[in-house]
Amino acid sequence: MWTGDITYIHTKRDYLYLAVFLDVYSRRVVGWSMERRMKESLVIQAFLQAYGREKPKEGLIVHTDQGSQYTGGNFRSVLKAYGATHSNSRKGNPYDNAMMESFYRTLKRELVQGTNFETPEQAQKAF
Repeated sequence: MWTGDITYIHTKRDYLYLAVFLDVYSRRVVGWSMERRMKESLVIQAFLQAYGREKPKEGLIVHTDQGSQYTGGNFRSVLKAYGATHSNSRKGNPYDNAMMESFYRTLKRELVQGTNFETPEQAQKAF
């Protein structure tokens, strides 16, 4: 089972969006992607990276919130093509995806907090 979510990194000029998939068992990052726009392609790229690295067996469960990037037809089609099943959090309930929320809290505290990135490109290089 993998869990996924999107967060943003604030810079002085704009935002940088980060999509990550974690393996629930190992709590390891299996795939990630960064873009200046929060589009479906952001999460599809992260999923495809994870799939290419891990090569999971058919029956993989992918748990996310109900963001439009995850509920859109393209992402769901990719999951189906790779034999994965999609699971969603309840609407407005961050506790259903607590592992991702905790991961992002730690990431921001240890890498982002106190930095003043000028541009999204500068922030991306830090990752």
